Amino acid sequence: MSMTEGPKVLPDGRSEQADDAMEAARGTKRGGFLQPVRDRWNNLPRQIQWLWLLIVAALAYALPYLNFFPLTTAPGNDWPLACFSMAVYALVAIGLNVVVGYAGLLDLGYVAFFAVGSYTAAMLTSPDSPFLKIPYLWTIPVAMAITMIFGVILGVPTLRLRGDYLAIVTLGFGEIVRILATIIPAMKGQVGFQNVGHPPGENADGVPIFSNSNGVPWYWLTVTVIIIILLLVGNLERSRVGRAWIAIREDEDAAEIMGVPTFKYKVWAFAIGAGVGGLSGALFAGQVGFVNNQKFDVQTSILFLAAVVLGGAGNKVGAMLGGAIVAYIPLRFTAIADYKYLIFGIALVLIMIFRSQGLFPARQKLLAYGRHAYKAVAQAARGGLR
Repeated sequence: MSMTEGPKVLPDGRSEQADDAMEAARGTKRGGFLQPVRDRWNNLPRQIQWLWLLIVAALAYALPYLNFFPLTTAPGNDWPLACFSMAVYALVAIGLNVVVGYAGLLDLGYVAFFAVGSYTAAMLTSPDSPFLKIPYLWTIPVAMAITMIFGVILGVPTLRLRGDYLAIVTLGFGEIVRILATIIPAMKGQVGFQNVGHPPGENADGVPIFSNSNGVPWYWLTVTVIIIILLLVGNLERSRVGRAWIAIREDEDAAEIMGVPTFKYKVWAFAIGAGVGGLSGALFAGQVGFVNNQKFDVQTSILFLAAVVLGGAGNKVGAMLGGAIVAYIPLRFTAIADYKYLIFGIALVLIMIFRSQGLFPARQKLLAYGRHAYKAVAQAARGGLR
């Protein structure tokens, strides 16, 4: 032992309080301006949290009637239909967040699953289609099943790739789907399918409740679907599957060494994300009532990815809000809608510089109580020595 070394003084209560204060300050800095809100939310009882969530859900359902300045998109765009577009983009972003945010797989061709869901609904309900006709509501689970199959077909041969290579393959898959819709006669190319089906029900005057010009019921239907998907995705996030996805995203090699079957869970992420994409595509096709090959280009896929990155990859609520923002801004400011790709490009550059994890970043809670557990064990050990 050197002469400079000696017995170390154990920290007293004041030093522990100082360490806690410094750690809290660092956590607040990392969490940004939303950290105090998160802390207050996490300290609320579970019943109070559910009460606030019910209030937020009620406000979400009332959104089509909040048609006032500066929120409204009128007169350039119908406000209830704009609300529906925001809801569809939010649903798409939730599905893509499973692939990009949870599993860390860069998917540039997610629009392909959106297209498959739209074409499934159109080809099973439109009078222009020679295929078997079924009620529209039955096309929603069918579209989800078919897109999940497409997700597995794409994932099995390609998910052994990583990073840029996987991004290029998925980008190519998105273009393949669009080109197939152009060259296969049954998919009608630019002519497309008209009078796509919709849910049943009519008003007293005989007009369908779910008409193409009435965005309110379509918005309510989509918001209900979003709530259900959020509950399911939230349970997945907290399950063994979600923890495996996060481990793969952080370090795939380390996860595989620790025994996580990475390939299986990546295929699961692709299949589940594809299913949500097909669901959103079927809702989109039903409301618009027309599907052709011009609605599913690379730019749309990039907007989907921008929604996830803008909101916060790995945070389902952040991705949902990012999708709503991406849909809302071009509809609100119609005069600059032609420059939306430039605007979102600049916004993403600024976000990557100043807030690299998005507007609403994910907060990992796997080790959130590690310090508290350590203190409890230490106190128990000290009590046992007395």
